[in-house]
Amino acid sequence: MLYALSFKRLLWGAALAFGVLSTVQAGDLQPLRVANQKSTIKALLEASGESQNVPYEIKWSEFPSASPLGEALNAGAVDVGALGDAPYVFALGAGASIKVISIIHAEGRNTTALLVPKDSPIKTAADLKGKKIVTGRSSIGHYLAIKALNDAGLTTQDVQFIFLLPAESRLVLDNGTADAWATWDPYTTVVTSQSNARVLVSGKHLLSNHLYFAATGQAIADKRVQLDDFVARIDRAYAWANTHPEQYAAAQAKITGLPLAVHIEVAKDTHLSPVTIDDTVIHGLQATADTYVKEGLLSKHIDVSQGFDSSFNAKRIPLEQASR
Repeated sequence: MLYALSFKRLLWGAALAFGVLSTVQAGDLQPLRVANQKSTIKALLEASGESQNVPYEIKWSEFPSASPLGEALNAGAVDVGALGDAPYVFALGAGASIKVISIIHAEGRNTTALLVPKDSPIKTAADLKGKKIVTGRSSIGHYLAIKALNDAGLTTQDVQFIFLLPAESRLVLDNGTADAWATWDPYTTVVTSQSNARVLVSGKHLLSNHLYFAATGQAIADKRVQLDDFVARIDRAYAWANTHPEQYAAAQAKITGLPLAVHIEVAKDTHLSPVTIDDTVIHGLQATADTYVKEGLLSKHIDVSQGFDSSFNAKRIPLEQASR
């Protein structure tokens, strides 16, 4: 029986390699359970046409933020999902049996940023000593704040953190409850254009600005064909987004409810590209993990090299771009 299953997977893999996976019956492949933050990945695939002719069922699970998404991966409730540097490190720290199978890099003006009100007396990160910073716990904004403080010779003990979701964070920045907000696009663009906030520290040179697609060990073992195909679709979808910023922005605006103009500005200013899993990437994430240990946010050292599967670097023959 085991031999029969292995042989069948080999045939599916050959179908993928020769670009004829569409001929495989959907019933032959198990559903792929994909964790989705506020429908962002689902909307990307649909807008780009990559949700068409998928030879297996995609079962979407929605999450409001990266933290509960990481918990779902840890529990094996989903097969694959996308996380930023910080949330992925926390998921590994919780003992999750997951590995990064694909990485997308976002190059943009203010993909992540530490913001203050326009008329704030705070001029540098060093001025944050004794101040209040709002951000999401274990989020990429949280890590940006830590990095900015460290670069200024400060630690997390020198400030007070307020942990809230983005919508609430904007309110406390606007009403003065918080002195600064560490966040990411599209919120950086929203507040700098609508709330007269300014960028105190940009994460462009402080963070990797990587998006990690992580899969459970069980999914890698049992659903490799689906994962290979899914990653290829994601790569093509982001390539499409780079050349169709208006259409991509329209899809995002329907989800967030934010003005279309904000999403168009973000989409035109951001370039998304796949990144190979290599030592540079691993060492960069190790630095993130070590920072959290140093700050006391993780109780023990984590070897992040165990959280990557470089076999997914193998070149795939791309399927024909779905038409829309």
